[in-house]
Amino acid sequence: MTFAIALGRRRRRSWAPLSLPILFSIAVIALTIAISLAGRWLGHTIALGGHTDDQTVHEIVIGNNVVAAPANMIRYARDRRSGIAERLELYMNWPDLGGYSAETSAAFNNLEANGSIIFLTFEPRMMSRDMSARFEPIYRTLIEQPGKPGPGDVTFYRFKSDSGYVEEELAVASRQGDTPFVARCLKGEQARQLLAQCQRDVILSEDLSLTYRFPISLLSNWRALDDAITERVRQMLRTGGRQ
Repeated sequence: MTFAIALGRRRRRSWAPLSLPILFSIAVIALTIAISLAGRWLGHTIALGGHTDDQTVHEIVIGNNVVAAPANMIRYARDRRSGIAERLELYMNWPDLGGYSAETSAAFNNLEANGSIIFLTFEPRMMSRDMSARFEPIYRTLIEQPGKPGPGDVTFYRFKSDSGYVEEELAVASRQGDTPFVARCLKGEQARQLLAQCQRDVILSEDLSLTYRFPISLLSNWRALDDAITERVRQMLRTGGRQ
């Protein structure tokens, strides 16, 4: 055996026992770091419960319209990106109409006695008239008279049994010089299980409509509610506009 061969074998024997512990230690350190980072991210995700406090603004294209919304206002994580979409669902806290934050987490997680979250859906326009404009030609023929008084000058009407809306009632309030404020509200046990019992739709442009759902407790302040949502949505639209 030559000296070079013997030296090579000694080097391989001397290095082999040392390399395994070193590699093992490196792997353990890397794994520890990965677990720590993953734990922090996962813990943050669990704490948010699917919400995000990220306020990065995304531009979502629906038909010929662009809606600019911050990530913390976009309801589903899959939609928190800019690009083309068939529809967009948002949620806001009343009365500031802001998205999720640490300060409003109780409201978004339904931990408060009085609900204050409003849900908005932007989608292609399917109806020729919005809910207010449908009152005279459609809803009036489907409701029973007389109605019963509600909060904020609202009158509640029961739907006829063959109307298809037997689990709902119609909330109507007069607006001087304009079509009435109209919303459909669920009633009974089904309503008690929901964060938002009432819904209303409005036309935003020739090919875009908005449906917003809100707690029935906000009906007493329907004027401020409808005006604030209309203005907030107008600010978010990059193209088009309410007719």
